[in-house]
Amino acid sequence: MTKKLTILGSTGSIGTSTLALVDACPEQFEVSFLVAGHNHELLAEQALNYRPKAVGIASENSAAPLREALTGTGIEIVVGANDCARLAAEPVDVVVASIVGLAGLPSVIAALEAGQTVALANKESLVSAGALAMGISMRNNARILPVDSEHSAVFQCWMGWQGHAIRGAGENIAKAISISKICLTASGGPFRERGLSSFKDISVAEAVKHPNWSMGQKISVDSATMMNKGLEVIEAAWLFDLPESKIDVLVHPQVAIHGMVSFRDGSVVGQLGTADMKSPISYALCWPDRLNWDPQPLDLASLGRLDFYHVEPARYPCFFLARKAIAEGGVMPAVLNAANEIAVGAFLAGQIRFTSIAPVVEETLCRTLSGDVRSLDAVLALDSAARHQASIICQKMATVE
Repeated sequence: MTKKLTILGSTGSIGTSTLALVDACPEQFEVSFLVAGHNHELLAEQALNYRPKAVGIASENSAAPLREALTGTGIEIVVGANDCARLAAEPVDVVVASIVGLAGLPSVIAALEAGQTVALANKESLVSAGALAMGISMRNNARILPVDSEHSAVFQCWMGWQGHAIRGAGENIAKAISISKICLTASGGPFRERGLSSFKDISVAEAVKHPNWSMGQKISVDSATMMNKGLEVIEAAWLFDLPESKIDVLVHPQVAIHGMVSFRDGSVVGQLGTADMKSPISYALCWPDRLNWDPQPLDLASLGRLDFYHVEPARYPCFFLARKAIAEGGVMPAVLNAANEIAVGAFLAGQIRFTSIAPVVEETLCRTLSGDVRSLDAVLALDSAARHQASIICQKMATVE
């Protein structure tokens, strides 16, 4: 049976990888809706190729050229972030949620409220609003399927074999009894072996050059600081209903093993694969089945060895700030996420140094911010306040530097 897809963030790396899978298996998928931020040229090209019912563009400035490119096609065009989020509620088989940052939260919430199956690549939604999103998922019988390679690995090792997807924290409590811990792996990013004394000289070009994965600039910087892995720890805590203390992380340069689950009987089950995001995407699209898209096989003999290291606090302070935030709970993960987005943006703009990202986040976390995370409006208000504080701190650091 053909599955109908909505792809939120269709012009990004996850979106284009999803469409590559559609190309590989055209008889299995139908693209119903596409949503992008501002890349109207690529969105128009995708729309002409896949002929969805409607496309959405968040940027008002990109609306006119998109309309011109799609004149006469009969494809509906939706403009603005709020209206684009509403497309996520349109009934389909799978909603691929891959809009980067907290900008993707409204569409994720809309999809969950509509009871959709969501292939979640937007980790910030659970980082900033985990309790809200999981609660909505459970109340509306929605389903969350992880797309991040590490969470997909854990899902396949633990929940996938039981034939269950993630519907809400309450459903997972009984399953957690047999679990000792889970482990997410990390490549260590481009600076795993770089001398710490030279970190202050790291350039934007160096930070966005990931050794294993092809990703956008923001997530590449997050990988370099390992904030990305810290955010994944927070996401895993919500997805699998586990305390932070039961979530380990090991640096694994070969990125062959993506995640492991340790059971209380002493068994450890791991998931292996190549460094290709199409693999976890394909699992989310076809769960509980697997998609035969003829990927490059993993060649363990050519790797020769598999190495694992503990995460160094001095090298990756952002990672430990994320662990501290989820351990403290409450508003802290949302504040962490907002501060990190501002700090990374300032670094990419050349306003602060790479080594200033962690201090900006830490100082923002130390500020007393009132608010809660019990509703979408509350999360967005808290996010705005945290961004404001982080921006002030960035300006102060830029003046000093």
